[in-house]
Amino acid sequence: MGAEMLDRKIRVLAALPGIESHDKGMVVICSALRDAGVEVIYLGKFNTPEKIVRSAIEEDVDVIALSYLSDHLYMVFFPEVVELLKKNDADDIHVVVGGRISDEDRPVLQSLGITGFFNQGTPLKKIVDHITERVKKYSSPP
Repeated sequence: MGAEMLDRKIRVLAALPGIESHDKGMVVICSALRDAGVEVIYLGKFNTPEKIVRSAIEEDVDVIALSYLSDHLYMVFFPEVVELLKKNDADDIHVVVGGRISDEDRPVLQSLGITGFFNQGTPLKKIVDHITERVKKYSSPP
């Protein structure tokens, strides 16, 4: 399934929060999303949760894609992004994450509404399909 199922392009903001500098995987994912017809805004490395959320709201995105490989600090950054979305009445923006997310942290992140846990080596089609299916499901009339 591609991004063509809506009458508009799906918009994804991709970012690496905090001190994360491993961006090769995110660059590849952004390229795959663009190839699927998704409009991608790539913020790059070293972003604060505030900058990520502010940019997502300003760009009117459907999805925020975050990646963190370095350490366990994703458990600070990812929940903070979700909380800032709620505080800004923008919790209709979906959050998907990738990197090195431990199995024991996934239930906590899922309880916040985060989906799409994509570890290294996840097929690109699986990532694209998850994002497009999620947006389609929640953008459709009831």
